[in-house]
Amino acid sequence: MLEIDYVSAPQVTLRDQLSQVYNKVGTAKNGDRVEVLDREKRFCKVRNAAGQEGWVEQRYLVSREVFDGFQKMQQQQKDLPVDGIATTRNDTNLHLEPGRDTEHLYQLPQGAKISVLKRATVEKNLPGAQVQIPAGAKQLKPMEDWWLARDQEGHVGWVLGRMIDLDVPLEVAQYAEGQRIVGCFVLNEVSDGDKKVPQYLMVLTEAKDGQPFDFNQARVFTWNVKRHRYETAYRERNLNGILPVTVSHEGFGKEGDLPSFVLRIKDASGNAVERKYKMNTPIVKRVE
Repeated sequence: MLEIDYVSAPQVTLRDQLSQVYNKVGTAKNGDRVEVLDREKRFCKVRNAAGQEGWVEQRYLVSREVFDGFQKMQQQQKDLPVDGIATTRNDTNLHLEPGRDTEHLYQLPQGAKISVLKRATVEKNLPGAQVQIPAGAKQLKPMEDWWLARDQEGHVGWVLGRMIDLDVPLEVAQYAEGQRIVGCFVLNEVSDGDKKVPQYLMVLTEAKDGQPFDFNQARVFTWNVKRHRYETAYRERNLNGILPVTVSHEGFGKEGDLPSFVLRIKDASGNAVERKYKMNTPIVKRVE
């Protein structure tokens, strides 16, 4: 045995020989541990957990170091708060670090549900020749957003932001006004006849990647029980906001138990300061 590797494709076929005509002698699926027995150009001969031996393409395997990196990240991020649930637009790789050229191991199918944990922004790698910048012009490097995510099996990794859509109820998503919704949180529920209707805090940003903040706007939507519709109860702009957002309930003296939330904002020195708010429907006030 040469080493231990792991399968980074949804499923691979173990073939009995390297010629174009071969027999299938076994399979291995995403994340499976295999023993590498031999190497030949673009192929490796491996043995799976069932003891089946065959050849697979090297590009479908990653090293034990990569696997251990994912295990370490999963442990380190296990207590990170969830900022929202998202759905994958296409088959999507979980990367060890943000960036298209970084190592990846697990692959999520289209339509998979993932928990979104935090954002990073990295320089976008453009294919082909470098763009020529005129002399004296300011060079702006194209950037793209990546999100640290946890899948339903507990695997943690980075996904390209444009490959996922945050799950936001259409009733409030329609009020985004062209902004990108970064997080949507239920503050509480109110009764309207025989149904319970959630009231929401939403944080948004400009609809482009590479922003120096996670969000720059916060809105609270309350339900008008007389008109049976959502209305904007609170709006704050020009925020230098960073995730996570914290939502809870708290006692406020004579007002009783009220929904509250905390926004984390960078000050002029780049330090994160917390702003706490309370909602006594339909009034939202900052308390700290």
